[in-house]
Amino acid sequence: MKSYFIISQILYLLSLIPWVVIWGMSFMSFDAGIGIWNTSFVLIITLYPVAILICSILAWVFRLKKRRFAAIINLVPSLWIIAFFCFMFVYS
Repeated sequence: MKSYFIISQILYLLSLIPWVVIWGMSFMSFDAGIGIWNTSFVLIITLYPVAILICSILAWVFRLKKRRFAAIINLVPSLWIIAFFCFMFVYS
């Protein structure tokens, strides 16, 4: 379990490199004007590092007593990654 957490969190850390580029480009959604969908889009992208930090901390806290819950919590940031790849596949 410990190696699973370490490997997955290293992958999350490496995913922050392209996240910076995507986050910077997400502000171009405001070129057509400010709206609720544009703001939500940028906010969801902005929350990715926050989700990594919070879920990593919670996973390490719960890893001894609630192993399955800790594993599930550790997978929450991967939802952003899956959604990104689905978005890229559908709109490419």
